Amino acid sequence: MILFGHRFIPSENFYHISNIDCIQRTPPSSIVCFEFNEENLDIITHVKSNAVTFALRLTNVTELIYASNLGAKYAILLPKMAKTAQDIAENYLFDMKILVLIEKEEEIEELAILGVDGVIFVNAIIKTNS
Repeated sequence: MILFGHRFIPSENFYHISNIDCIQRTPPSSIVCFEFNEENLDIITHVKSNAVTFALRLTNVTELIYASNLGAKYAILLPKMAKTAQDIAENYLFDMKILVLIEKEEEIEELAILGVDGVIFVNAIIKTNS
């Protein structure tokens, strides 16, 4: 299980962006993340063409399928979707890792038992200014 943002484990930070210009305010080789929606398809095209690693915040299974096909490295989702998303990712052999957004260490055990790829603490996502 991958842990992002845990106090014991050094890890990369994710940078939440709201538009293409925000990418310039992130460190080189950083992971950018943003919500999946149709309005953000331009950001997806931009990060892919510039080989920027990206994560998409998702709310349903359809978005999970889109994120995999669009080349996201990580899918970030809420715990309620964890088991379903992980099962789909394993069934279709996604290259993308499933990360569940958590706030407390106590959530790790349950998610590990469910077999999710990893967790990301909310503090591992740094908001960039527009």
